[in-house]
Amino acid sequence: MLQFFEQAKKHLNNDAIIHDGVIYKYEQLIASAEKFSGILLNNTSDLNQARVAFMVHPGFDYVKTLWAIWIAGGVAVPLCITHPLPSLEYVLDDTQSTILVISKEFKEVLGPYLQNSNISVIVIEEINDQQLAFPELLPPIEKQRNALILYTSGTTNKPKGVVTTHKNIEAQINTLIKAWEWSPHDRIICVLPLHHVHGIINVVGCSLWAGASCNFTAGFSPEQIFNLIGQNKLNVFMAVPTIYYKLIAYFETLAMENQNTLRECMKKFRLMVCGSAALPVSVMDKWAQISGHQLLERYGMTELGMAISNPYHGDRKAGYVGIPLPGVQIKLADEHFVQVGDQMPGEILVKGDNVFKEYWQRPEATQATFTNDGWFKTGDIAVIENGYYRIMGRQSVDIIKSGGYKISALEIEEILRTNEMIQDCAVVGIDDDEWGELIAAAIVLKKPFINDFNEKSLSDWIVNYIASYKKPRRYLVMKDLPRNAMGKVVKNDIKKMFV
Repeated sequence: MLQFFEQAKKHLNNDAIIHDGVIYKYEQLIASAEKFSGILLNNTSDLNQARVAFMVHPGFDYVKTLWAIWIAGGVAVPLCITHPLPSLEYVLDDTQSTILVISKEFKEVLGPYLQNSNISVIVIEEINDQQLAFPELLPPIEKQRNALILYTSGTTNKPKGVVTTHKNIEAQINTLIKAWEWSPHDRIICVLPLHHVHGIINVVGCSLWAGASCNFTAGFSPEQIFNLIGQNKLNVFMAVPTIYYKLIAYFETLAMENQNTLRECMKKFRLMVCGSAALPVSVMDKWAQISGHQLLERYGMTELGMAISNPYHGDRKAGYVGIPLPGVQIKLADEHFVQVGDQMPGEILVKGDNVFKEYWQRPEATQATFTNDGWFKTGDIAVIENGYYRIMGRQSVDIIKSGGYKISALEIEEILRTNEMIQDCAVVGIDDDEWGELIAAAIVLKKPFINDFNEKSLSDWIVNYIASYKKPRRYLVMKDLPRNAMGKVVKNDIKKMFV
């Protein structure tokens, strides 16, 4: 039996999932997953790594479905519940999924695909009690089997399916359980999309492995989150910078009395984590003022789960993602994959059981992303300063080659955000005959300055804080920045706006 199932059996009477106030024990979750695996098996003995796609609302049904796929021997392919039909069709066709599990409300969006497909469809709400029964025998699942296919964001090419095995997932979860000291007493809420590693592994995977409880609510609501905080129903929280920004904005609308009550409740939290996109130092400082917590920043990606983290105990440095996690090997390398020295920028290379197996049916892409001696090439550039890793950005979009210099877009963004006029920003490099790449900044202004922006004054101001060769040469004022489902700014879209 898979290890996550064995872990769950240690906590049968604990609250596993709380969904819109309804409590489900681990015993219920295990039984429901086993019965649902019988539906998936459909009188066969083993799904034999067949791909099972599912488009299910976050909550009890989502976890039940995920676990059922795994114990039946299938490979889970979670679909984004907000993606348009063409994106969903791409994943379904690329994985050659033979079974599709959906919540009934998604029948409409998937209708055109289902009319022309032979895929076996299971609608969760249409299964009756007579169909649910424990299978006579569940297949033995080797840890080397494929377990999950998640899709990269596909900012430069078509999205690639990232294949992780059960062994990979165990390694990803185990290292976080140890590093962040998860326990059965923890209570977390999932506010993250469940077609990404952050939500699946860091929140749902870790909490249920540890015997803790995971809370779900319908949609993202700052009011609901603060209500749970005020009732002392949470002690761990994980989110992306965009969510923290929205929580801060909502908190500032509350009466002082309510703010003080929430501050006292948040002080009782054990851990607050931020990741998936660069955390502006200004947001980190503001959240610390509100909650009394220095957010724990970490570094990871779809292909490897988490690899680097600020310490649970010890200094958490703003602007840094910390040190390598236990069991994960990290080195920074130059363009020839030779390790660089401290304070020298280099590409992050990773080794360990946490690293994914392959890109689905893309052997050339898989080979290209590993060095000859087996290091995974992340494409992210970092530098080590006083033992801590600082991310400079993606090789492709955050490292700007201008006038012979390699310049970190993230560094310029941090400076811009300290200006009183600027609410948010994104810095990109756009092709230029003279400079190679011209530094350009898309900015979102705070309301008092929307009609009072002066590009020259901003340009004169920024050279007081960075070298003149790093200052943006062009600005674009926007109402908001384009973002993906995880809150990451889509810089390639911004580049097109400048062109």
